[in-house]
Amino acid sequence: MNARPFLRAAAVLAVLAIVVTSFPSCARPVDDGTLVIYAYDSFAGEWGPGPVVIPAFEKATGIKVELLAMGDGGQVLARAIEEKKKPRADVVMGIDNHLVPRALASGIFSAYEPAAAARVPADLRLDGSWRLTPFDWGAFAIIWDSEKLAVPPASLEDLAAPAFAGKLILMDPRTSTPGLGFLAWTKAVYGDAMAGYWKRLAPSVLTMAPGWDMGYGLFTSGEAPLVLSYTTSPAYHAEYESAGRYRALIFPEGHPVQIEGAGILKGAAHREAAEAFIEFMLGDEFQAAIPLTNWMYPVVEGTPLPASFEWAPRPGRLLRVDASTLEGADRAALDAFGTP
Repeated sequence: MNARPFLRAAAVLAVLAIVVTSFPSCARPVDDGTLVIYAYDSFAGEWGPGPVVIPAFEKATGIKVELLAMGDGGQVLARAIEEKKKPRADVVMGIDNHLVPRALASGIFSAYEPAAAARVPADLRLDGSWRLTPFDWGAFAIIWDSEKLAVPPASLEDLAAPAFAGKLILMDPRTSTPGLGFLAWTKAVYGDAMAGYWKRLAPSVLTMAPGWDMGYGLFTSGEAPLVLSYTTSPAYHAEYESAGRYRALIFPEGHPVQIEGAGILKGAAHREAAEAFIEFMLGDEFQAAIPLTNWMYPVVEGTPLPASFEWAPRPGRLLRVDASTLEGADRAALDAFGTP
């Protein structure tokens, strides 16, 4: 998601990665045995899992890692596809269930079933061939700033009411996995009438950010009182700020599930190191880091959750959207919304 780590507004435009690297081409530098991982910004960022799990992996295995932030999940996948013929990365992180058809159709991922595969519940698995291995999951929700807005929307349809004009921040479904998750949400609820909903919703949307980091940062800086995020977002504020101001709205239509995974690229220069990382990802140390860094639920059942997760409401209905039905839906929605 992603409830991914909540960057302060001052850091919204910064990519705070373990290794901040820019490179003009997709050519791989001289190979020094380093495992290269592409991830979304908030995974690699200062408050994300990266600064916790990457050093732990390096210490446990002796394998050096270069973790590169590539934008949101959709941008990570696009970069990996662009480099298909000569991949720079070995592992790609942040491919969620709504991106799976596009990711697998690209042919860039290589199958690897980890020894710990049995630790992943069947309903959280992304691919029967294990080209993608899940590492966390969550549910999307609209987050409400109760100090900026007296009465919040009570449903998706209510969100399009005139009372909420200019009060909502969304993310672009073409580049952002939360944005794609919202598209899936509206597709699940409205079906063939989805485009009509997006047209009704347009006046409510202040802006459509390219990624979650920027969108949530605008929200916490007070630009709008409503934002697309995760049911676990209030847990972050309860843990590090104060509980109660930011709340996840539970809608009667249900809430879509996001499952995030990682995969090894075909042609990976460091295959054995990549496999070791996938194994580590399902281990106790990695999974235990997820709640307080990525603000998602671990995929391994029984992993302890912090007390702040009491502020993360559980939807009565979880929606599992067939990602194959989203083909072309982004264009239909954005056309109705008025986005070029």
